[in-house]
Amino acid sequence: MSASGLMSIGVRAMNANYLGLQTSGHNIANAGVEGYTRQQVELQTALGQFTGAGFFGKGVDVKTVARVYDQFLTREAMTSRAQSSFDTARLDRLQQLESLFAGGDDGIGQSAGALLNAMVDLASHPQDLASRNVVLGRAGELATRFSSAAAQLDDIQSGVTQELGALVTQANEITRQIASVNERIAVAQGSKHTPNDLLDLRDRLLSDLSSLIQITTVAADDGSVTVFAGGGQRLVLGSQASPLQVAPDPNDASRAALGIVGGGTVRPLSAALVGAGSIGGLLRFQDEDLVRARTMLGQLAAAIAGSLNNQQALGLDLGVPPGAGAPLFSIGAPQALPAASNARTGTGAFVSTVTLTTVDASQLLASEYDLVNDGAAWQLTRRLDGFTQTVVDDQVVDGFRIDLGTPPPAATDRFLLQPVTRAAGSMARVLADPRGIAAASPVTAGVGGSNTGSATVARLNVVSTSIDPTQSATITFTSGTGAYNWELRDGTTNALLSSGTGTWSAGQPIALNGFELSLAGVPASGDVFTVAQTAFPASNNGNALALANLRDAMLVGRVGNGAGGLTGGMNVTDAWAAAMADIGVRAQGAMTASSISTQVADAAKQAWSERSGVNLDEEAAKLMFYQQGYQAAAKILQVAQTLFDSLLDVTN
Repeated sequence: MSASGLMSIGVRAMNANYLGLQTSGHNIANAGVEGYTRQQVELQTALGQFTGAGFFGKGVDVKTVARVYDQFLTREAMTSRAQSSFDTARLDRLQQLESLFAGGDDGIGQSAGALLNAMVDLASHPQDLASRNVVLGRAGELATRFSSAAAQLDDIQSGVTQELGALVTQANEITRQIASVNERIAVAQGSKHTPNDLLDLRDRLLSDLSSLIQITTVAADDGSVTVFAGGGQRLVLGSQASPLQVAPDPNDASRAALGIVGGGTVRPLSAALVGAGSIGGLLRFQDEDLVRARTMLGQLAAAIAGSLNNQQALGLDLGVPPGAGAPLFSIGAPQALPAASNARTGTGAFVSTVTLTTVDASQLLASEYDLVNDGAAWQLTRRLDGFTQTVVDDQVVDGFRIDLGTPPPAATDRFLLQPVTRAAGSMARVLADPRGIAAASPVTAGVGGSNTGSATVARLNVVSTSIDPTQSATITFTSGTGAYNWELRDGTTNALLSSGTGTWSAGQPIALNGFELSLAGVPASGDVFTVAQTAFPASNNGNALALANLRDAMLVGRVGNGAGGLTGGMNVTDAWAAAMADIGVRAQGAMTASSISTQVADAAKQAWSERSGVNLDEEAAKLMFYQQGYQAAAKILQVAQTLFDSLLDVTN
C-alpha cells in the first residue's frame, strides 16, 4: 500500500509539472499574438488520507488553467483605444480641411482683395474698358475659387460617407464574430472551466470594435457578454448581433447618419450616442467641423456677392441710355430642409414647406438653425451658439426672412434652416458685358459758389434703389449750429415737390431721397449744397468709389452675443483670416488631443501587457522550474517502483 501511495503522489506530481510545462510552452508560442493573455496552471493540495498514524498527503491536484486577467486594465485599454481612434480619425480629416483654407496667393481672401482693388482702378478710369474687363476677370476668378472650394468640401463629405460605410461593414463583421464566440463560450462554460483562448479571442474582437465605436459590456451568467454602443443601444445579445447601417441624415440627405437595424426597422444613432471610436470621430467631423467650414465659406460668399450686387444696383452702367447695374454674381439660395419625419401627402410630397429669403447679406451668420414647434410656438435655435428664440411667419432673423408657408407646418414638423450653407457651391459671375459695370452714380453733389463755411462734400452715397435721380435736392444752412432747410424739386420743371428742415452734426450724413450726403468741415449760415441727376454718367465714378470702399466695409456678420444679437461686422480680409484661424485652431486642437489620447492608449496597453502579457524571461524560468519538478516526480516514481519490486521479492 505504501508503495502504491507513493506512486500515486509521483504520478500527480508528474502530471502537474507536465501541464505547467505545456502552459508555459503555450504562453511562449503566443508571446507575439496581439491581445493574448498569459495563462497559468492553478494547483491545489490533494486532501490527506487518515491513518492510525495521522493524515498522510496524497500529492497535488490540478485545479484549472486560468488567464492572468485584470478586468479594470482590459476595460481601460479598450476605452483609451476608442478615444485615440476618435481623435486620430477627426485629425486626419481636419488636416485635409485645413489645406483648403489656405492663405497666400491661392487663397480666397487674396482673390477677394484683388477684385476690390480692381474697383479702385475702375474708379480712376470709369470709361476704360480694359479696367472694366479686369474687374470682370477678377470677379470670375473669385467665383471660381468659391465654387471650387465648395466642390472640395463636397468631395470631403463623399469621402467621409464612403469611409463610414467601410467602417460600419467592418464593425458588423466584428459583432457577428462576437456573437459566434459568445455561443461557443456559453457551450464551453458547461465544463465548469473557462475557455481561455476563446475569451482572449472575444477580448481582441471587443478591442477592435472599440476602436470603431465606443462600447460597454455586461457579462451574463452563461459566460457571454452583451455589447452596447456608447449611448446604450444594443449591438450584441448572446448569439444575436444587431448590424449597423449608414443612411442619409433625416435632416440633410447630403450627410450620412448611423442607425441600428432591429425588428425590421432602423433606429437612428446620433453622433452623441456613438461616442468615441473612428466612426464617432468621422461623425463629429462631419456634423461640426465640416458644417462650420461650409457655413463660413457660404457666409463670406453671400456677403461679398450680396454687397457687390446691391451696390451695382445703385449705380448706372454704360448702356444707352444708362441703366441700373445688373447683378455681378449669383449664389446658391438659402434653403429650409424638412425632416424626413414631417407630414406627407398621399404622393409622398411634404404637406408644408418653409422658405427663406435673404434680406441683408451683411447680417448673415456662419450657422445653421433648427426650427421646431414646442407645442405652443415655433422655436428657432441657432446651432452656432445655441441661442433660441420664438419666431412667427415673415419674421427677419440674422439677415434672412422666414416664411412658414401655406398651410403652415404641423406641430410635429421640424426643419433645418441653411441660410448660407450652399451659397458658395453655386457661386458664379453672371455679368458678361464690361459695359454693364455700374461705375457711375445716378446723382452728383454740388457746392454753392458763394459758400463761406469750410464744409465740403466728403461723400455722396446712394443707399436705395428707390431713389428718383430726376429730382434735385437743395440744402441751405440757416445757422452756424447746423440747422438747414431742404427742398426737392422736379429736375425738368423745377416744381417744388417737398421740403423740410433738419439739423446737421459732424459725422452724421444728411439723408434725403435715397441718398446720404456726408460733409467735411463746418458749414456757415447761408451755405448751399445741391444733389442733382448726373449729367455725364460715362465719366462719373461715384458708384465705382462706393464699390471700392467695400474693401474696408464691414460686410460680414460676426458671431452673435449672449442675447442673440450681432456684435458688429468684419471686412472681407478679416473674415477670411478668421475662417482660416477657426479651422487652424480646430486642427491644432485635434492634433494635441490625438497626441495625448495616443499616449494614454499606449500607457494603458503597456499597463495591461505588464500585468497580463507574456514575459519570455519569466516563462523560461518557469520551464526550468517545471522541468526540475518533473524530473523530481520521475525520481519519486522510480523509488516507488524499487520499493514495489522489493516488496514483491519478499512476498515471493
